[in-house]
Amino acid sequence: MVPAEVKKIAVVIPKYGLVGGGEQFALHLTEKIAQNPRYDVHVFANKWKAVSNNVSFHFVPMIRFPRFLTTISFAFFANAAIARQDFDLIHTHDRIFHADIFTMHGVPHRFWVREVREKGMSLFDRVTAWVEQRLIADHRCRFLLPVSSLALEKFNREFGVERNRVRVIHPGIELARFDLPDRAEIRGEIRKKFGIGADDFLVLFVGMNFALKGLQATISALAKAKGKLPGKEMKLLVVGKGNQDKYRKIAADLGIGGDVLFAGVQREGIEKIYAASEVCVLLSGFDTFGMTVLEAMAASLPVIISTQVGAKDIVIDGEHGFIVAKEDAETVSIHLMSLCDEQRRARMGRAARQRAAEHSWDEVAGKVVTIYEEILSAPP
Repeated sequence: MVPAEVKKIAVVIPKYGLVGGGEQFALHLTEKIAQNPRYDVHVFANKWKAVSNNVSFHFVPMIRFPRFLTTISFAFFANAAIARQDFDLIHTHDRIFHADIFTMHGVPHRFWVREVREKGMSLFDRVTAWVEQRLIADHRCRFLLPVSSLALEKFNREFGVERNRVRVIHPGIELARFDLPDRAEIRGEIRKKFGIGADDFLVLFVGMNFALKGLQATISALAKAKGKLPGKEMKLLVVGKGNQDKYRKIAADLGIGGDVLFAGVQREGIEKIYAASEVCVLLSGFDTFGMTVLEAMAASLPVIISTQVGAKDIVIDGEHGFIVAKEDAETVSIHLMSLCDEQRRARMGRAARQRAAEHSWDEVAGKVVTIYEEILSAPP
């Protein structure tokens, strides 16, 4: 049998393997694909963290001042560097001028600024939106890969993309991270660290933007649940970064100041905190995907999420958790109360884990490789 011809793949992202959902997505996917000897993978980035010898790296400069040049300069220099070599396929995870595949980790920039951040369009925003529009309008960009149907909906509304160009590819998860053989011991250690009782019902919130991720509604839901179950000890552990004083006051005003605990940013060991919890809540006003949801499910936790979280694609309401309106604290409180039933919680947690297992990085890489081969086998 004649061995398959090695194909040269260019992967583009400003920061490879660093902090951030898109950066981690690109890292895990690229490393999986690079293990295949059919592909010679090259990453074009401004910054990177190398984790193997399977990938070659190329530095792409970026002009950060004046700020409006940031996106367009990276796009220019990335495409210029790629053009100096002979690549069979270009897969970008960010806005550049030309690629064969564009993985969309966010939503249209114009939508993000105007409707999520509720701001006016600065010169930086207008230039960034222009580069994005140019890439999507380029007929040479064969496939657009939004990370959720929610992201697809926003891109379709903004650009009217052709459905045959689109494949929704959800992020993957490393299931082994959440297989903790000493889970009971870890659970005890984490609870002791944060002053949480062994039998307390622990609600987990993980997010780097308390307002956008719906912390206020989560606190309100906990207060309502505690009011209906006066004998039940219930706590909320908040992991992430935000205005703690503001939300401490909100909790205190609702009479649960001592039941809302702040853990700060946890760079390492987040899987241990999942193991110490009963349920994970994410009531985002908008979240393109929400890796917290998939992580919680991998840790065998039921989830309660808003309809504005892209990860709702992988959650069946009533089976893996619950999907609610983003500010419906009353309904969330009812679901929290229902999950106080240990058997129901365990059943939903097992189902959530099984669902997460369908989203391993091997599965994700397999889907993307199928798209690669469709492009590589097409006539010139």
